[in-house]
Amino acid sequence: MAALQKEQLLSQPAFNTVALMGNPEDVRIVEPLRILTAHLSSQGRGVVLADSISATAVPASVRRVPESELSRHAQLLVAVGGDGSMLYAARRIAGSGVPLLGINRGRLGFLADVSPADMLARLDEILRGDFVKERRMLLQAEIVDAGTTVATGLALNDIVVNRHDPGRMLEIRTFIDGRYVNTHGGDGFIIATATGSTAYALSCGGPIVAPSLDAIVLVPICPHTLSERPIIVPATAVTEVKLSEPHSTRAQVSCDGEVAAELLPGRSLRVRAAEQRVELIHPLGYDYFEILRDKLYWGQDHHLTGARHA
Repeated sequence: MAALQKEQLLSQPAFNTVALMGNPEDVRIVEPLRILTAHLSSQGRGVVLADSISATAVPASVRRVPESELSRHAQLLVAVGGDGSMLYAARRIAGSGVPLLGINRGRLGFLADVSPADMLARLDEILRGDFVKERRMLLQAEIVDAGTTVATGLALNDIVVNRHDPGRMLEIRTFIDGRYVNTHGGDGFIIATATGSTAYALSCGGPIVAPSLDAIVLVPICPHTLSERPIIVPATAVTEVKLSEPHSTRAQVSCDGEVAAELLPGRSLRVRAAEQRVELIHPLGYDYFEILRDKLYWGQDHHLTGARHA
């Protein structure tokens, strides 16, 4: 892809200090964190750790800083965990210019694409400047009530409107750049980036969009009308979502799975491309379509695939 270029320029900044973070409730990250800390320290690299991580996970000598300040103290952030950890980390460093590398301890790993078995070798390559880097678009959510912004949020994957009350259908009106699009009856609505097109949006029938594209994917969740289909709009578009007044109920707005606010009758959700971007780092040889083939089992014998999940 044109957006992915090998970074071997003389001006390439040195990663003198590396920040580490992960889900503090996931015991699987403890051993990789210890290994990474020891490896980086042996090379004379500075190491800082998110203060959300237990103090017993790494040596007491490792400097600990608040998550919100990691980008101020390091030139590279390594997130250990699954794609959820990557999404969480991305929102914390958005717009800082500090790149993000993912060590996959989860399942799918569309974003965290380095395995624990290869992490030291791949990390050494990256520290030498041998990597590919790409900038990913984020979405900015704004919940407005009577002209006042009551909540905001960032998302690398998606912003989702979900019904609050089980068993009740939501009726949602959507607008693009102020123009009415449709009234959707169903379980909710997804506004996703190209990055998020392989997440919740995909499970709801949305298309896979190459992450190098600045595009926004609009996907209804379990629509009551079978003729509804996902829509792709340019990143310059502003999408607005409102609850239909005659069928008012409550809904939740979440950004990458974190609840940001309630969407009530009279409120509106406005979503646009964020000014901030996130820089992801991948090992040399990174191939997005190879990841798709691997994670989605394309071209594999379905009988063998079933056996793997048995």
